[in-house]
Amino acid sequence: MKTRLFFSVILLMAGSIFIQSCKPRQKVPVIGLLMDQYNVERWAQDTTYFIQNVDKLGGKVICLSANGDPDKQLEQAKQLIDQKVDVLVILPVDLKKAAEIVKLANQASINVISYDRLIQEANVNYYVSFDNVKVGQLQADYIKNRLQKGNVALIGGASIDKNSFLLQFGQMGILQPYIERGDIKLVYNKMVKAWTFEDGYEAAKECLNKHKVDAIICGNDLLASGAIKALQEKGLAGKVLVAGQDADTKARENIVLGLQAMSVYKSIEDLASNAARMAMDLAKGNTIFYATFTVNNGTKLVPSLLIDPISVNRGNIGMEINTSKKAK
Repeated sequence: MKTRLFFSVILLMAGSIFIQSCKPRQKVPVIGLLMDQYNVERWAQDTTYFIQNVDKLGGKVICLSANGDPDKQLEQAKQLIDQKVDVLVILPVDLKKAAEIVKLANQASINVISYDRLIQEANVNYYVSFDNVKVGQLQADYIKNRLQKGNVALIGGASIDKNSFLLQFGQMGILQPYIERGDIKLVYNKMVKAWTFEDGYEAAKECLNKHKVDAIICGNDLLASGAIKALQEKGLAGKVLVAGQDADTKARENIVLGLQAMSVYKSIEDLASNAARMAMDLAKGNTIFYATFTVNNGTKLVPSLLIDPISVNRGNIGMEINTSKKAK
């Protein structure tokens, strides 16, 4: 009797072990992150925050940078698709060429999140970015309030980036009534080839050689830094109002020194953490209920999560930005 009971217990234990061993192991979601390049300070922060947040949520990130080469980004995308990543998150080098990446991902049933820049004419699943129209509005509103009357120059962002047009849409929405009444004269309006210091410097030099300006509104802080150098060469630094966006380290220094009037702070941590959350929800098949906007990319109204930016200047920069907090 005891022997029979002993074997019954052994059989029950063995059955329990067998049942447990048959349970499928939970798959770790793998997120592919395709970055443009690291020529701008913030992109390294985006990457770090994104990886940290995916890791916290139990996923894994494979990150590749194309160094500004759209063909290289396409090849990197093919590698990740072949590795069967669960979701692709793309900061596109070229907004139209990246459509080919989306097409390949669609064919492989891999969801695509367009990060910061919206891929054009493609079946993108989701878009995560800042409200770029509002960025332009904040820039122009600050300059308009400080200037009241005078000559304004616009040095826009990269002409291949739709965000540049969204910025300008926001800027002109604020400035146009004052241009029409004659209070503000738009003496220069040019988009550059790339979001670089050099492009900002060359555009500002061209502008200053032809026009007297009271304010320069730049697409980002790298362009603004280039414009400040051109102003310094003319002895005008600190006398001409300069606006930018990103509130990067150099811009914050320039604001404190009085060389730059304002910037627009965009919480990179908020952007990256929301993109990580969305990527992990897609990988797990969860409902995305927080993409409450839509943006037209030429093919569809893409469900979008747009984060509000904040205007910063010498008076509020310490309150709006925790400068001691950095991505680890």
